This record gives sequence, structure tokens and C-alpha cells, in this order.
Amino acid sequence: MASWWLAGLLAVVLAGLSGLAVYGSWRQAAIVDELARDSASTDAYQEAAYLVSWEMALIQASLVEPHGEERWQLSAVHTQTQGAMERMAAVDTDHPKVTAGLVEAHRNLNSEVATYLRSIDLGDMERAEQNLEWTIEPAAKAIMTAVVAERRQHLASHAALQSAGQRESRLLLWGSGLSFVAGLLVLALFAYSVRVHRRRVERTAATDSLTALPNRLAFTARTGRAIAEEASRRRRRDRSRRGRVTVLVVDVDGFHEVNDQLGHGHGDLLLTQVSRRLRAAVRSQDVVARLGNDEFAVLLRDTDPAIGEAIAQRLTGVFDDPFVIGDITVDLEVSIGAATAAPGDDVPALLRHADTAMKQAKRRRLGFRRYVADHTGDDGNARLTLLGDLRRALDGSGEMTLDYQPKFHMGTGELAGVEALARWQHPIRGKVAPSEFIPVLEATTLIHRFTHQVLTQALTQARAWLESGHRVPVAVNISTRSLLDTGFPGRLAELLSQTGVPGDQLCIEVTEHSIMTDPDIAIETLNRIRELGVHTSVDDYGTGYSSMAYLRQLPLNEIKIDRSFVKDISTDHSSRALVASTTELGHILGLTVVAEGIEDAATLAVLSEIGCDLAQGYHLARPMTAEALTRRLQIHTLLPA
Repeated sequence: MASWWLAGLLAVVLAGLSGLAVYGSWRQAAIVDELARDSASTDAYQEAAYLVSWEMALIQASLVEPHGEERWQLSAVHTQTQGAMERMAAVDTDHPKVTAGLVEAHRNLNSEVATYLRSIDLGDMERAEQNLEWTIEPAAKAIMTAVVAERRQHLASHAALQSAGQRESRLLLWGSGLSFVAGLLVLALFAYSVRVHRRRVERTAATDSLTALPNRLAFTARTGRAIAEEASRRRRRDRSRRGRVTVLVVDVDGFHEVNDQLGHGHGDLLLTQVSRRLRAAVRSQDVVARLGNDEFAVLLRDTDPAIGEAIAQRLTGVFDDPFVIGDITVDLEVSIGAATAAPGDDVPALLRHADTAMKQAKRRRLGFRRYVADHTGDDGNARLTLLGDLRRALDGSGEMTLDYQPKFHMGTGELAGVEALARWQHPIRGKVAPSEFIPVLEATTLIHRFTHQVLTQALTQARAWLESGHRVPVAVNISTRSLLDTGFPGRLAELLSQTGVPGDQLCIEVTEHSIMTDPDIAIETLNRIRELGVHTSVDDYGTGYSSMAYLRQLPLNEIKIDRSFVKDISTDHSSRALVASTTELGHILGLTVVAEGIEDAATLAVLSEIGCDLAQGYHLARPMTAEALTRRLQIHTLLPA
């Protein structure tokens, strides 16, 4: 009988314990659910606070860099921030009116930001700064302070809830082991949420916000890992390597014109379409990234580097079809440079080599070019050193000087003018040939400083000759960059005014290649130069590819027949025929015809017979300093005895 009572008591106790365990499990489950919901709310507060801070940083950065990448991120970040604040308001049950007011305040801030950006676009930086300081920053600071306060209160509430849950867990631990497992699960979920959030932030930092492609940072990291893996396999002599690392740098030709003429909105839409086409043209294992602005890159890993050329052809092919932006159709081309990593190359070197090849392809209109290492010293450190020396030489060191080679009237032998020729006396290397340093200058914006310095020296000397009673017109050759620079005629007008030299005492010489790079802009620039009274001349005529139609349209005063046609004119009938036909064409068009590179009397005689107007060459006079030319002018002897 006692055993029955004991069994019943144990049954009651077990039932009670079971009931307590069930109650504890239910209570613990309720706490876990509440913590999970509160964690989601916390994420909303965290996200709102983070995005408000980021948005303010982008607004301030837009004042410093009006056309920087931060400016174009601002609209997207503002939209994200508005959404985050609305989500925060949706989960806030403690202060709904406060968070609703914050959402409305942030929405109202959008018009002030638009006014601020409009002031920046109009160049009214003072008004933009006042708007930022007096309106945007106080409003944004108030919003940020309120969001942070709400987040702090919510975090405190969240922390208190966690503490209560832990206390109750300890009290109910003896009633159910499931409560302990649930607590661990909550902690695991929280850790997972933090990890996911961190990965999301890292992914955002490595992604281009406009195209969703990897950005320069992510592309650099992936390329670095690929180079490191290849180097490791090379050390192990692993024959199963995945392939050598090749980088393609892709530049979109014509994007800047679309961006400038149609606006940044159309430019962004165009870049988005370009990114989609590039992604569709490569293989699944290839990496496409946006390096910045209109420049993209592709990472390839193949055993045969020549595969890069096939990929480049596919990338070029996707631009055969026009791009449609709204009701506007745009035709674009690309310039692509390829470089394959050599032993010892790092990521900056590889990108630099690919960029060099791309610029060569762009300059020569090749579409694609592979980088080939130049071991003659014209590349890498030697080129950088030469650029540094050129910068110093253009900073008033006196290393850059001019020589002047006379041009003579063919019939009378009288001086018709001189051509200014740049000379560089390097303090260590001595005389550096123009063929060495001028191509380096033309590849950089230093060519503008060089051209300005040459024109200043030439015009100053022309003024000195005028004051001494000698009218000596000076010819100066300008680069393609200057010819296609719409601001060049204005700067030339200022120099003429400053030096007091009449326009007809200056002749601007350009090459056929410069004109045909962009004929429309070249013709406009030459017209503006001619309006100043300045003469214009086509140098090295016959070596380019200008058409008769363009030659007829060009506002020219003279053409110079290249020395390659002149040198054999006394012995080669074909050269004589070419020079004769060019001279006749020039005269029909009303142009003065100059023959350069005259080396002997026989050549001079043939040119005189053909009817060339002016002659220039070593047979008549070598280039000389201004002082030497002045002395000859004073004694009225320039032609050799």
C-alpha cells in the first residue's frame, strides 16, 4: 500500500515537474521570440543612424569635390536613408510620434540638399557653403542627434530585456534543458545577424553603387590574389596552374561628350548599359569591374595570354549596336589595353601597363593594343624621371630655349620669316633631342605649359626684332592637344596682347594628323586663330591622310611640303611630280607653298623651277640662336656666301 502512495507521489511530483518544465519552456520560448523581434528593430535603428551619418558625409564631400564620386552617390544614399528611417518608425512602439517627425524632417531636407547641389553646379560655392552651414548641417545634426538618442534608448531597452531573459533562464534552468538550448540559439542568431551585417557592409564597400560591379578596391584585391596564387604555383612548379593573369583596361570613347551634353543622368544610364553589355560579353570565370568614371577592367586567367585578344574583340563587338537612352540613340566605341603579369609584377604595375596600352590604342585609334615591355629606357622609371625633369625645366629653370631657322623667298632670297624650334639643355644629360621629349610631353597635360612657354619666348623675341626695326614673322608648331583645346585661341589672344605683337607676325603650324583627329573642332580652332590675324600652316604636308575636301575647307595661309618628298626631287621623277602637283594645288587654293629640308643647290634649283614660294633647309641656313640671327640681320646677310 505504501508503495502505491509512493508511486502516486512520484507520479504527482513528476507531473508537477513536467508541468513546470512545460511552463518554463513556454515562458522561455516567449522570451526568445521577443528578443528576436527586438533584434530586428535594433537593426533598423542601427541602419538609420549609419546611413544618416554617411549621407551627411557625402553632402559635405560634395562641396570639396563637386564632381567627385561622392556627389553621384548622394541621391542613392538619400533614398536608402529615407527607407531606413521609415523602417525605424515602423518598428518604434515607444515614441511613434518622434520617429514619424524624424521621417518627415528628413524628407523635407531633400529640397534643401537639391538647392545646395544646384548652387554647386552653378559655381556659387559661397551660397552653397551658407546653405550647408545655416540650414542643412543644423537640420541634419538635429535628425542625427534624435536618431542616435532613439537608438540609445532602444538599445538600453534591448539590453534590459536581455538581462531579464537571462535571469529568468537561470531560474528556469532546472525545469527544462530546452531553455538553455533556446538561449544558445538566440545568441547564435544574434552573432549570425552581426556577421551578415558586417558582410553586407564589406560587400557595399567593394561594389560600385551605380553598376553593381566590383569597384577598383575589390578588383585590385582579386587581381592581387590571382598574382599571388600564380607566383606560388610557379615556385612549386605546379603544371596544373589555372593560367597566367591578364588584365584588360576598357575606356569608353565618347562617354564624356554624352555626359557633358545630355547630363549626368543620361551618363549614369549609359554606364549602366555599358556594364551590362561588358558582363554579358565575358565568360563566367572572368571578373568585370568599374575602375572609375568611364573606365572598366576585366581580369582573365588563361594558359594562353592571346585569349585576351579574343575577349577584347568580343568586348569591342558589343559596342557595334547603338545605345538607346530614352528617345536618344548614342554610338560609342572602346579603346582596350591588355597586359599579362610577368614574374615580379604587382597589381599597380599590371594596371599601369594595361592603362599604357589602352592610351596607345586610343591615341592611334587601334581599338585594342597589348602592352609590350620596352627595355630601351623609354618606359617605367626612365619615363617618370624624364617627366620629372621636364616639369622642372618648365618651371623657369632656363633649360628650355628656342632656335630659329630662317625661311626665304624663292625668287629674291629675302628673309620671309623663321620657324621656332625648341631646344632642351639638360643639366646632366646635355642636349636632349626634341624627338625624345616632345612625345612624352604630348602624352600629358604638360604639353599646354610647354606650348605656352614656347609661344611666350617666340612672341617676346618677335617684339624685340620689331623694336629694332626688323619684321621677322615667327612660326610655332602646336600639338594635337592644343589644336583640339577650345581654350587655346583665347590664351593665344592674351599672349599677343601682352607682348604687343601684331597677329600677322605669328604663324601657327599644325600637322595633317592633328587636323584629322577631329576635323570639326580643328577647323573651328583654326578659324578663331585666323580671326586674330595669325597665319596658319599645315606642316609636313603629304605625310598624313587629309582629304581634298578638308584641305579646301581649312582656313590656311600656307602648306609646307615634307622633307621626305623634297630630298630626292632632283633625281626622282615621281617625287618631282608629287611636289609639282602639290605646289599647283596650293596655288589654286591661294596658299603659299613652302619646301623644307633643302640640302643642296640642285634641289633648290628644281624647286625654283617648279614654282615653290618659300624655301627652308640646311643648304640655306641652319637653326640658330636669336642672338646669332639678330647679328646677321644687322649686317644684312643670312644666306650663305
